[in-house]
Amino acid sequence: MGALNVGGLGEYLREQRRGARLSLRQLADAAGVSNPYLSQIERGLRKPSAEILQQLAKALRISAETLYVQAGILDARERDELEVPAAILTDPWIDERQKRVLIQIYESFRKENAAAGDDDEKTPGPGPVREESEQ
Repeated sequence: MGALNVGGLGEYLREQRRGARLSLRQLADAAGVSNPYLSQIERGLRKPSAEILQQLAKALRISAETLYVQAGILDARERDELEVPAAILTDPWIDERQKRVLIQIYESFRKENAAAGDDDEKTPGPGPVREESEQ
């Protein structure tokens, strides 16, 4: 049957694993998958489920959505909507609670702006907010 069209995902996973300074075995253990299975994913021989991708993302401390795009589960347009949350999730300087709060705030702003866009064809908001002393 040959290799599946998941080579991009495998290469991406390998880069992320190496960037996190994890061995194949360490990542497999952290994600709860077998070492041979993870090796096959990295070589593009297996296509993991969304659940396995989520486990790998958690172990790598990256967003699952990023892996979903690499695997072809999400399209690029959907990915564009997820880039900010993905960046927040990968920030090592803030804890998990802070990440959740930031993502909730971001999503509420997007919803607010989308609703306003229905009224006035999505005009950009005001420029930078200035302090009272600057005015």
